Amino acid sequence: MDCIFCKIVNGEIPCYKIYEDERFIAFLDVSPLSPGHTLLIPKKHVRCVEDYEPYGKYWETVRNLSKILQKVFKPETISYIVYGLGVEHAHIHLVPIYKDIDPTKKLEKEVIKIPEKEMKEIAKKIRKEI
Repeated sequence: MDCIFCKIVNGEIPCYKIYEDERFIAFLDVSPLSPGHTLLIPKKHVRCVEDYEPYGKYWETVRNLSKILQKVFKPETISYIVYGLGVEHAHIHLVPIYKDIDPTKKLEKEVIKIPEKEMKEIAKKIRKEI
């Protein structure tokens, strides 16, 4: 398997590890959006966050790490980014948000414009499945 996160889990690639237990490993992002930007990944290779079981344990660990990041860095808040792009191994970004650092500026990308009629149809399709 050619997964960079699996290689980190297996110790084949170094990382700035900040946390590890039997299920997860957390390390500092090498291209951080702010100081303390952390990635939490399961040790088991799972493509998407929603596929990890037990799902709730993943988010419990995120919350616990957030409290530690709050204590250490004293940010305004911690933001979570789960977009599943880049590396096909489940990962959650924990991004400290500070008054003087706005990581959203780094995330801005060109967005698509969807006509109102199409937006209404999309919303209708989703509601139908709920």
